[in-house]
Amino acid sequence: MSPVVVLVGAPGSGKSTVGRLVAEQLGVGFRDSDEDIETAAGQQIAEIFVDHGEPHFRALEKSAVKEALASHDGVLALGGGAVLDADTRILLKEHRVAFLEVTLADAASRVGLNRDRPLLLGNVRGTLLKLMDERRPLYEEVAVLTVRTDRAPEEVAAEIVESLGK
Repeated sequence: MSPVVVLVGAPGSGKSTVGRLVAEQLGVGFRDSDEDIETAAGQQIAEIFVDHGEPHFRALEKSAVKEALASHDGVLALGGGAVLDADTRILLKEHRVAFLEVTLADAASRVGLNRDRPLLLGNVRGTLLKLMDERRPLYEEVAVLTVRTDRAPEEVAAEIVESLGK
């Protein structure tokens, strides 16, 4: 079993929104690794960061992503930082990965002052810019497809579906 497509990208790139649309168009299930982590931990991600720290969260994330890649046969959206783990990047090489490329302005307006995104507290634009610059090479490393998200989510989803030959 293997996902039809795995979506990666910065916070605010539209992975969940676009992922649900792609799954609907393909008639398959949608799964979000962040939701898997919250379910397994019994806590929201922000609470995990506060109570246990980022290293603990990243360990949970690595495990959740590995399990989802092995067991999910629909569309899988990964948290923005999942690509930070070298082992995860190796696993992703075996899958069709789409990098949802978002502009800083769009990402900032989409995430706003979202308290559920612990890494973005404080200077949202500055932190997003730093994360996007650090992670872009990792997203590009694992992606077989890069899709701009500066348009309607339906258009982004349609491009991904078309790229899959479905």
